[in-house]
Formats: sequence, structure tokens, C-alpha cells
Amino acid sequence: MAIQEAGTAARLDPFVEEGRGEDDAGAERRNRLTKIYDRVFVPLTVLPTVLLSLFVFGVPLLFSLILSFQGWSISKPLLGGEFVGFRNYEDLFADPLFRSSLMLTIGYTAITVLAELLIGLGIAMLLNARVPFIRFFRTALIVPMMITPIVAALTWKLLLDPNYGLVNALLGTRTVWLGDPDLALIAVGIVNVWQNAPFVAILLLAGLQSLPSEPLEAAAVDGANRWQSFRHVTLPLLMPYVVVALLLRTIFEFRSFENVWVMTGGGPANATKLLSVYTFEASFLAFDLTLAAAASWVMLLIVLVFCVFFIMASRRKEVA
Repeated sequence: MAIQEAGTAARLDPFVEEGRGEDDAGAERRNRLTKIYDRVFVPLTVLPTVLLSLFVFGVPLLFSLILSFQGWSISKPLLGGEFVGFRNYEDLFADPLFRSSLMLTIGYTAITVLAELLIGLGIAMLLNARVPFIRFFRTALIVPMMITPIVAALTWKLLLDPNYGLVNALLGTRTVWLGDPDLALIAVGIVNVWQNAPFVAILLLAGLQSLPSEPLEAAAVDGANRWQSFRHVTLPLLMPYVVVALLLRTIFEFRSFENVWVMTGGGPANATKLLSVYTFEASFLAFDLTLAAAASWVMLLIVLVFCVFFIMASRRKEVA
């Protein structure tokens, strides 16, 4: 009987091995099909979004780029302009108003972004500490962000009214905040900082709460005070979040338009005429669409330079 059982087992073993081989081959085929499915399915799901984005954003960008190299007027057909090369860009940089708007925009962006970063960092540090009514302050922090920029600008325009505004009533003065060339841009900048500094604070607060506690504990053991711990431990660890905040706020502040247009309209005496206001007036008031297209691409290229600079700086810090 033992000899017969051994012979039967010997005869069954090849079938068992063969079955295992078929299972392995089937698993390999399934894995291969899964990989092919993933390679095909993911692009197919993303393709509609990519095509829609290219149509919505790509077509206007391409048309504005073509328009910036043409001599086109509103009386001509859509693509009936003549190629003029870089003449629109030459006229643009020859315009003293454009040059002053460019320098004004760069200075305005640098000051407002720096103020938003410092104020946002201070608020984030306070909210990261254990202070009373912390939930109330965190909730109140997002209120300026949730207000529509135009509504916020109209509200602040009423608050800064020289005759009936609450600001002058509290200060006991009759200052013409939005009518004085020396104060108008400062007032607009303060409104922008008030509305956008909470965004920076929330972003940096998320970064502070995600930092590991071990480096701070080690610094405390080594005898570092609060400022030294912040300067040499917290701030370096927080730099990726700071770079993101700088990048986003620089992009948005460089093309800031709603607050400026609603509060001052670019005045008084062009004191608040940023590049966005200059482009708007060139396109929708003067109907010089070729000049406006050139100005738009100059703004885009400057923003791209800022983006590349910040990305390279962040990568260098990561490598270091």
C-alpha cells in the first residue's frame, strides 16, 4: 500500500506543479493588464481637464501673444492685424507712465509682501502659543479673507472718507486718505495687508504645528533662549512654508487690481496706477489692445522670473 501511495503521489506531483505554473502565469497576466490599465486610465481621466484648461487659458494667452506683435485695432477683423515685430513693446517701454507704473508696482509688491509676511508670522507665533480664547481668534482671523475684495475695498473707502469716515472720527482729523498722492498708495496697501496677512498667518501656523518638537527640546537643553531657538531652529525649519507664502503673495500682489481700482481708480495724479490698472485702462478705456497685450505679457514674464527665483532659492535651501 505504501508503494502504491508513493506512486500515486508521484503521478499527481506534475499536475500540481503544472497548476501552480498556470496560476503564476495568470497572476503575471493580471499584473501586466493592471499596469497597462493604469498607464491608459490615468491619462484618459486627466485628458478632459487638460484639454479644457488649454482651451480656457491657452487660447486667450496665445491670442494675446499674437496680438502683442501686431498692429491691430478694434475696427479690423479678429486676425486681420499686420505683424509689427517688437514695436508695441518699444512703444510700451518708451511710455513714461508705463515705466513709472512698473517701478511703482515693484515697490508696492515688495513692501506689501514683506508686511504680510512679518505680520502673518507674528500672528502665527501668537496663535501657536496657548493663549486664552484661542479658538475665537483663529475663527476671527479668517474673516478678512472671506470678504470679497471689492466689498472690502468699498467698506474701507467709506471708513476712510474724509468727512464721515470712522477712521478720521477716531483719529480726530480730516485727512483725505485717498485723495492725497502721498497717502493714497499707503492706504490701499494697508487694506491689502489687512485682507491678506491672515492667509500668510494660517499657512505659517500650519507649518509651525507640523514642526517636530525634538530640535526645540534639544536647543532648550543646550541653554538657548526663545529668540535663539526661533532664530536657529524654528525659522530654518519653517523656511519651506515661508517660501511658499512669499511666492503666492508676490504673484497675487504684483497683479493686484480690485482694491486699487475701487478705492482710487489709479489716482490721484497716477499715484496708485499699478501695472494692472495701466493695462486695464489701455485695453478697456483707450481700446489699445495691442499695447495692453504687450503690457500683460511683460507682467507675466516678470511674475515667471519671480517664480523661478523663489523655486531655485527653495531648492538650494533643501540641498543645503
